[in-house]
Amino acid sequence: MKDLFQTKKPIYAFIDAANLFYKGEKSLGWKIDYKKLADYLKNRYKAKEIYYYGGIEIHDYPYSSLDYQPIDLSELITHLENKLKNNELGEAEIIILGMHIKRAKFYKKLEAFGYKLQLKPVKIYKDDSGNTTKKANCDVDMTFDLMKYISKYSGVVVLSGDGDFVPVLSYLKHKGRSVTILARPERTAKEIKKLAGSDFRDFHYLREILKYNDNFINKRKGPV
Repeated sequence: MKDLFQTKKPIYAFIDAANLFYKGEKSLGWKIDYKKLADYLKNRYKAKEIYYYGGIEIHDYPYSSLDYQPIDLSELITHLENKLKNNELGEAEIIILGMHIKRAKFYKKLEAFGYKLQLKPVKIYKDDSGNTTKKANCDVDMTFDLMKYISKYSGVVVLSGDGDFVPVLSYLKHKGRSVTILARPERTAKEIKKLAGSDFRDFHYLREILKYNDNFINKRKGPV
């Protein structure tokens, strides 16, 4: 008979960036060190895989979700930097492109830290009044992966308080998977808190563990 410890499936972590990191440092009141976060998830929860879901501006970069391939960040950064060389760009456009290049480079760092990125291009919608709204909702993508990899893990650590995940998380528990929620209470649906019970963890309590140290010699610059 095989040793149970050897046959036990690992833990997977799933990060809903739009929910957990909403408004970033301004909202949290502190800046996250993503290397520390990856190390924390691996050490505290023994997470084998860490999936990160977020949006990214691609500025006409030739990409289609129909190809079922991830965005090549190196190619995207080159594409954005080439657009930045356009002498006809206005000051506002240069600033925006610079911000988006910085974001793409930040995602490259996350890859180096061991995150598995699931990025969705940001789409722009206009209402009847001409007002624009940007969206890159990754809930469906994260739900898909929670189900896609269910046979590979014994439990999940979900970094999100979005109530839209209640059905899939309830299903996971029904199938014998452990579910730990690590989220911000003020951005967590009451149904999520009820589902998690004692396995709900307040992300704010991790401030001193995960806080980015600006005085660290080997600085890792990047947005929250």
